[in-house]
Amino acid sequence: MHTEVCDRLGIEFPIFAFSHCRDVVAAVTNAGGFGVLGAVGHTPESLDIDLAWIDEQTAGKPYGVDLLLPVNFADHSAAGGSSLFPAEHLAFVEDVLTRYGVPELPEHLRAPSGFLSVSPRAAGTLLDVAFGHPIRLVASALGPPPADLVTQAQDRGIVVAALVGTAEHARRQQAAGVDLIVAQGTEAGGHTGTISTMVLVPEVVRAVSPTPVLAAGGIVTGAQVAAAMALGAQGVWCGSVWLTTEEAETDPTVQRKMLSATSSDTVRSRSLTGKPARMLRSAWTDEWDSQAAPAPLPMPLQTMLTAPAQQRINRHAGAEGSGAYELATYYVGQGVGLMDRIRPARQVVEQMVTEYLAVAERFAAQLET
Repeated sequence: MHTEVCDRLGIEFPIFAFSHCRDVVAAVTNAGGFGVLGAVGHTPESLDIDLAWIDEQTAGKPYGVDLLLPVNFADHSAAGGSSLFPAEHLAFVEDVLTRYGVPELPEHLRAPSGFLSVSPRAAGTLLDVAFGHPIRLVASALGPPPADLVTQAQDRGIVVAALVGTAEHARRQQAAGVDLIVAQGTEAGGHTGTISTMVLVPEVVRAVSPTPVLAAGGIVTGAQVAAAMALGAQGVWCGSVWLTTEEAETDPTVQRKMLSATSSDTVRSRSLTGKPARMLRSAWTDEWDSQAAPAPLPMPLQTMLTAPAQQRINRHAGAEGSGAYELATYYVGQGVGLMDRIRPARQVVEQMVTEYLAVAERFAAQLET
């Protein structure tokens, strides 16, 4: 399992692990893969702390950072407080929490509204922090990265990657100068499009050759890694599979839901961020899909609106069968149906490699007969 991408980034296996958890990033990098820290929820200070920790844990092994840079987002910098949100939306969220019996949080546990570093200024600040550490890759999603990001990264010898959901998006990213395209099928967790991985990967490979492509979307096993390679990808980009690892920071209640879920138990919903994102189907996603629900707000306002409610839900979701348990959700792909136990991240990497080799040997045997 060795491709051009391995040589370029100095890694043993072309298995990329996107995670908001620094422990997962370090564990995968130390196992021979490539950890990528999702930084959208970080402040500059917290990102600096987490990257310094990863530097120490990985001892010079390569890792990267992922930034969310949507082409369209709502600029909320001039407003503040509840004035950001229509009364209809505030009332709907409170009604859902009341009907499902979700208790209020004690005052000392209440956190500010959801924070996402999605504006060019905020992302630029995070990038400045990241450049102060020995990162080897910076990835962007939801649109072509700004030209200055590409220039600054490449001048430092840092690979620029971009996530896409269509061949046309891939062409735009290539024209913007990115070095690596991640073709993410609709099976993926989080923000994702509507084209399946099996169709999207070869289409993107054809569209942007010779720019290398990673396959993403529903990839959990080594057999799927082999399938991605057969489609022309030079590696895989995985996110959901790390949510049920020992190192993950996934809420234990949500983790239990994931372990019992099937591939049919996810839905693309705008209910958490304002943009379509695949997550566990729950009473929360059903409520936002009902006729009584207002249209979700643009990013990042929807996150800011719903973050306090999500905090209340997660705080009380441990009581299985409670209203909070019914509402609890999190981003995860359709590969959740293959995630049936808690494992160390290193073991996930090793099993992917072992299964990939078994498939490769089976293919080789078929050629010999």
